[in-house]
Amino acid sequence: MIGGLFIYNHKGEVLISRVYRDDIGRNAVDAFRVNVIHARQQVRSPVTNIARTSFFHVKRSNIWLAAVTKQNVNAAMVFEFLYKMCDVMTAYFGKISEENIKNNFVLIYELLDEILDFGYPQNSETGALKTFITQQGIKSQTKEEQSQITSQVTGQIGWRREGIKYRRNELFLDVLESVNLLMSPQGQVLSAHVSGRVVMKSYLSGMPECKFGMNDKIVIEKQGKGTADETGKSGKQSIAIDDCTFHQCVRLSKFDSERSISFIPPDGEFELMRYRTTKDIILPFRVIPLVREVGRTKLEVKVVIKSNFKPSLLAQKIEVRIPTPLNTSGVQVICMKGKAKYKASENAIVWKIKRMAGMKESQISAEIELLPTNDKKKWARPPISMNFEVPFAPSGLKVQSRVDVRGTHPMPWREEDEKGTGAADTVSSPSGWSESCTEKPGGDIGRCHLGRQDDRRGWPGGHEHT
Repeated sequence: MIGGLFIYNHKGEVLISRVYRDDIGRNAVDAFRVNVIHARQQVRSPVTNIARTSFFHVKRSNIWLAAVTKQNVNAAMVFEFLYKMCDVMTAYFGKISEENIKNNFVLIYELLDEILDFGYPQNSETGALKTFITQQGIKSQTKEEQSQITSQVTGQIGWRREGIKYRRNELFLDVLESVNLLMSPQGQVLSAHVSGRVVMKSYLSGMPECKFGMNDKIVIEKQGKGTADETGKSGKQSIAIDDCTFHQCVRLSKFDSERSISFIPPDGEFELMRYRTTKDIILPFRVIPLVREVGRTKLEVKVVIKSNFKPSLLAQKIEVRIPTPLNTSGVQVICMKGKAKYKASENAIVWKIKRMAGMKESQISAEIELLPTNDKKKWARPPISMNFEVPFAPSGLKVQSRVDVRGTHPMPWREEDEKGTGAADTVSSPSGWSESCTEKPGGDIGRCHLGRQDDRRGWPGGHEHT
């Protein structure tokens, strides 16, 4: 049967060692460390035979449990014992980690004396073991539990000092997004994902508790809206957030259970969360380039941009950069809208449009004169880049219309062009967003950044609300 049981950490150090038979020596400990834990190649098999000795091992986090024997034993029985041993340790002191094993090594030896008798597995049921091994395991505390205990004992929060006072209580929230887009020369989107940040500026007195939600797909389904198809029919748009990270002030338990972001904000500017989404990304513009070579000393370029958003919305500060060959001698540009200029220092035609409505298109034509060259290599045609601002988020992320604030009394958000109303203890979050984006057709990656650009209403200037 089982000759010995060893528990190792990720460095190969022995944390627990129990030998039941005389045929297992100390050299077995070193053999497993050298041939399995420190092996140059990854060991995929859970059973390793070294010098007529069989090692059956399982791994939990960074902890290795190895049962050693020189006899022909039932492998299924040994693994059943190892998994039962993991369940028993988890029931007594929680997560199997190096710290927990060191803190409970006396308890583990007591459990091994009861579970194994001369290498033969005995009773391994947790309920039965707890009737005669009544010792409570020492559980290590998570960082969140430690911070809660510190807050309860000291009455302070590490990221916010007490006694903060403002004459006007204000809370600003911005969403900044970066869209990474890979597009084929034919205009087909090969891959796209949005990386976003929620940035806040807090000027609130005391220790306020803030809470708001998003149009996350899980949230809407929990509220009884049904599946994603039903959600679309009802007019409620939702997005699927693939992963997200939060500032330490966010209560993760609230987010896991209610999918709401609850926090006591630090004073001043801070990054509340980061997120990433890969589905249903809205591409505001489509760029269609046409290039025709007329001999070896002339190029004809035509670029068409089409807006793919609602006609009621306006894109602003549009800038298109069309690269030109290095041997360009002169450029003649014709554009029906906006202004275009050739910049020799940048080897590009810069086309600027102040504003453009949705579902419209504009085009630019250019004749490029080239200097004769002996280089037979064709022009690589670098991608076209595009920067702009649009009043919506490409990912579709929306903050709930109200941000609940408790512990202080901010005045309601007021806007002339929106129906935003609020009570004395709430702040309404505006739905107006703007975007600065770079879109590069032709197989390259573009980026765009989202955030409010109107200083009268948001970042970083003052608000009309307090």
